[in-house]
Amino acid sequence: MNELFLNPLLELSEVSVGQHYYWQIGDFEVHGQVLITSWIVLGIIVLLSFLGNSNLKSTPDGMQNFTELVTEFIRDLAKTQIGEQEYLKWVPFLGTIFLFIFVSNWSGALFPWRLIELPNGELAAPTNDINTTVALALLTSISYFYAGIRKKGLGYFKRYVEPAIFLLPINILEDISKPLSLSFRLFGNILADELVVGVLVGLVPLVIPIPVMLLGVFTSAIQALVFATLAGAYIGEALEDHH
Repeated sequence: MNELFLNPLLELSEVSVGQHYYWQIGDFEVHGQVLITSWIVLGIIVLLSFLGNSNLKSTPDGMQNFTELVTEFIRDLAKTQIGEQEYLKWVPFLGTIFLFIFVSNWSGALFPWRLIELPNGELAAPTNDINTTVALALLTSISYFYAGIRKKGLGYFKRYVEPAIFLLPINILEDISKPLSLSFRLFGNILADELVVGVLVGLVPLVIPIPVMLLGVFTSAIQALVFATLAGAYIGEALEDHH
């Protein structure tokens, strides 16, 4: 009787979004479709960077103009969130986070990944997998802890008992909630967008999905900006001097 009762619970606990194409690496199983699309996204970023910076000119044009525009945008974002004194060393990190999420999200909104057949599972944007968004959020958490400890040493942890010691649990909970909110916000938005587009394409394959896809392109860019802005804000908060 107990086994009959437990079986549905065990099946429910194994429910996941979509099917996955697993690769066996040693004793570990990894999501192969996420690695494939991540490599494609990284390849696009590297290719655009190479095209924009392989022949630098004093008066930029073409792809160099585009890459310099993106670089200035990321520099301004870092300066706003982190501050003028410390922002330069964090531009590469925030730029990498922003570009990876931006290109990943746009690839999911514009490229028909599901048309490519796999032995099992289906391709989708890397940010459509919770493992990717959690990894990005944990990288952000490690970065702001590193920033605070590098500047203040162990004195960084005094912030947990400021302005009063009874706020210690709340301050700890705040740091735990940061990566959770970052990862689930990004994952939920990208997953919802791809599911809506997928359903509409199946029901009305010609005209109706186009406005939704355009909206998805816009929201995908916003999600990349939100993630990078919050990452910069957390790093800036860790570097901030409390008097």
